[in-house]
Amino acid sequence: MSPPPPEQSAAELAAAGERRRGRRPAGQDTKDALLAAARAEFSAHGYQGARVRSIASAAGVDAAMVNHWFGGKEGLFAAAMDLPIKPEVLLSRLLDGAREDLGERIVRTFLTVWDGTGGGAFVALLRSVSTHEEAARMLREFVTEVVFRRLADVVGADRPALRASLCGSQLVGLGMARYVIKFEPLASADIATLAITIGPNLQRYLTEPLP
Repeated sequence: MSPPPPEQSAAELAAAGERRRGRRPAGQDTKDALLAAARAEFSAHGYQGARVRSIASAAGVDAAMVNHWFGGKEGLFAAAMDLPIKPEVLLSRLLDGAREDLGERIVRTFLTVWDGTGGGAFVALLRSVSTHEEAARMLREFVTEVVFRRLADVVGADRPALRASLCGSQLVGLGMARYVIKFEPLASADIATLAITIGPNLQRYLTEPLP
C-alpha cells in the first residue's frame, strides 16, 4: 500500500484556492486590470459612489492590491484619469497659504502642473468629453467633487455644490482655451499674469457672497 500523500500547509491550501478562483498574480496585469475596472466603476458611479472592493472584485484581485499599487482610492482615481499629480498632493498645495490668495494659487498650481506636461492627458481628456460620457463624468467628478467641493468645505462656504461647479466652469474653460483651442495671447501668456487676472474670479466663487 502506498503511503498517504503529505498534508498540505494552510498557506499551500490557500494558494491553491486562490488559483482555482482565478485570482491574478500581483504583476503588471493586475495593475492594468485594476485601472480598467476603475475607469468603468468611476464612470458608472462617480468618485464618491465608486467602491474599492467592487473595483478589485471586477479586476479579479484582492482589495489590498489597490493600496499596493496605488495607495488607495484617490491614487487609483488619479491613475485612471492619467493625472500627473495625486489629488491629495494637489489639495495640499492649494491649501498651503493664505485664504485670500486661494484663487490665484489655484490658477498658478493647475497651470504649473498642466504646462509641465504640455497639457498632456488633460488635453486628451478635454477633447474626448464631448463624445464620451465616461470621460465627461470622470472630468466632472474630479473638478467638482474631488477638488472644488473639498475646497469649499474647507473654507466653510455656503452652497458648496454651486461654488464647486462655478469654479469648475472657470478652470475647465481656461484649460480648453489655453491647450485645445489655443486662444492667443492667452495660450502663450505667462502663469503669473493669468493667476493675477483669473484668480479673483475663483476667489469670489469660493469665498465671497453669492447673489
